[in-house]
Amino acid sequence: MKPCPFCAEMIDAQSVRCRYCQSDLTTNPVVSPPSPNIGDDAGMRMLLPVGRSLWAIAAGYLGLFSIICIPAPLAVIISGVAIYDLKKHPEKHGMGRAIFGLVMGGLGSIGLLVGLVAWASNAG
Repeated sequence: MKPCPFCAEMIDAQSVRCRYCQSDLTTNPVVSPPSPNIGDDAGMRMLLPVGRSLWAIAAGYLGLFSIICIPAPLAVIISGVAIYDLKKHPEKHGMGRAIFGLVMGGLGSIGLLVGLVAWASNAG
């Protein structure tokens, strides 16, 4: 007895045709190579958010929008959550985006604070 190379059912070793899947056993089965995981390619991870933490993606975009200062404090908070999530799940990617969100959110928060202080000093 041996397993059929096509359906893995046990068949007689001298069989010419599998009695379960009716495959011809005189030919070798064509085995396709496993498809590569798109998340393992660093180039694809740069272009597409494959295998990234959703927190890291949110942190990156909020960091980008921190240029206008208003979402800057939120970018700092979400970046902190993203960094925590990435350290908890090392199989995820996106630490660069999370750090970018943290840096830009910090700079935007400083800009927002300076702007609010300047506005308050002119208003009073």
